[in-house]
Amino acid sequence: MISRVTSSAMTQTAMRQLQSNLSELARLQEQATSQRAFAAPSDDPAAAAAALALHAEQRRTDQYARNIDDGLAWVTAADGAISASTSLLSRIRDLTAQGANDGALDATAKEALAVELEGIRKELLSQANTRLLGRSVFAGTSDSAAFAADYSHSGVPGAEVSRRVSDGASVRVDTDGAAVFGTGDDSVFALVDKIVADLRSGTNVGPRLAEIDSRRTAMLAVQGSVGTRQAQIERAKEAAVQNTVSLESRRVAVEDVDSIEVLVRLQAQELVYRSALAVNARVLQPSLMDFLR
Repeated sequence: MISRVTSSAMTQTAMRQLQSNLSELARLQEQATSQRAFAAPSDDPAAAAAALALHAEQRRTDQYARNIDDGLAWVTAADGAISASTSLLSRIRDLTAQGANDGALDATAKEALAVELEGIRKELLSQANTRLLGRSVFAGTSDSAAFAADYSHSGVPGAEVSRRVSDGASVRVDTDGAAVFGTGDDSVFALVDKIVADLRSGTNVGPRLAEIDSRRTAMLAVQGSVGTRQAQIERAKEAAVQNTVSLESRRVAVEDVDSIEVLVRLQAQELVYRSALAVNARVLQPSLMDFLR
């Protein structure tokens, strides 16, 4: 059976093909301009779903990165304060060792040592009350200063400040001030006051050296734990950076286009469209019916 082909049918077929070519040309032009593989989720639902999941994971990784930076600031501040405190404690030990030499020092010399020790105690208290963005690094969740004038500690036992650094890991970023400096009469500040009182009363301060060494050992032990947590956070930071790079590569593969490939396809599509226009212009010649209409 022979099908009858009319000029109208040829024209409609040609218009459909031209429209299809023009739509594909417009799509490629949009990709070349926006550098995106799809303009709307309906263009590629599977890719759109993958892109949404990647964006959510990127936002989560970005939050972990902010947590890590904040956590590093906390542990770095605590480590610096403890380092400064151990240096001050070493100076306290030197002065105490000098003051223990009763035969070589008179009351005036001991008073000079006492005055310097009082100044160091103030520096120690300042280090113990180190703050980061308005929060004390040695007071846990408390908003007040870590140590009051009577050397009492404001931190609540068991109340820790932590930061989540990955999907399955949280790290404590504050430091227990009571473990570093002691509290009340058992604090390093009270120890300095006792040494000062002994110097002024004429009591030999030699026995206080063992107490200083004990307090310094406690400080160094806590500093070791702070260093361990700092190393853990730094490892988490490296992992977060690697994850960020990996996620961005995956996102680019899903959302972005290869510029060279798109330009090549665009040029090819332009050639197809122009060729279709030229062919249709030659084949679909005006007929008598076009003029009679």
